[in-house]
Amino acid sequence: MTEVPDSSKRSPRSGLADLAETIVITLFIVTLIFTYLFRIATINGGSMENTLMPNDKVIVNLINKKPDNGDIVLIDAGASYTLSEDGTVVKGDGVDDIIVKRVIARGGQTIDIDFVSGKVYVDGEMLRENYVRLGLTHTDEGAFTGQYPLTVPDGYLFVMGDHRSVSKDSRSDEIGFIPEKCVIGKVVLRFYPFSSLGTVS
Repeated sequence: MTEVPDSSKRSPRSGLADLAETIVITLFIVTLIFTYLFRIATINGGSMENTLMPNDKVIVNLINKKPDNGDIVLIDAGASYTLSEDGTVVKGDGVDDIIVKRVIARGGQTIDIDFVSGKVYVDGEMLRENYVRLGLTHTDEGAFTGQYPLTVPDGYLFVMGDHRSVSKDSRSDEIGFIPEKCVIGKVVLRFYPFSSLGTVS
C-alpha cells in the first residue's frame, strides 16, 4: 500500500521556499510586462496641460505603434523633419529628448492652421479641440511658415501639445513631422496622482 504524504507535516523551510519561488516568478513576469508591453513615464513640463500635468505618472502601451488622430503618444524626438521648397522631407537636428504630444494628423492627411483665428483644420474639417488649454492655436513656431495647408508625408505624424502657447511641437523647426517609427507608444493611463487615476484621452 502506497502512503500519501501528509502535507500538514511539511517543514516551514519548504513553505518559505515556495513563497520565495512565487515572488521571483511574479517579479520576472512584471519585468517582462514593463519591458515589452508597457512603460512608466513621468510628465515633465506643461506642454500637455490641462490633460496631463507636470509630475503626472502615466502608463504607456508599447504595442500601439500606429496611433490614431487624437491619441497622446510618447515620442523619441532625436531629429527634426521639415519640408524643403520642393516639398521633400529634410532631416535636421531635433531636441534629442523624449516628448509627449497629441497626434493631430497622420500621413496623407492635410493640415491647416489659421494662426489668426487659432483654428486647426484636418482635411478641410475644423477640429473641435476641447482639450486645448485656452482653446486656440495662435503661435507659428516656424517649421512650416508659408507652407500651410500642407500634406503630412506618408509614414509621418503632425503632433501638438494641448497647451499650445508653450508647447514645442510639429510647428517648430526643432521637431517638425514625427516619423511613425519614432513613436514609443500610446499613453493609456494616469496612475499618479491617485486622485486623477484614470484613462487618458
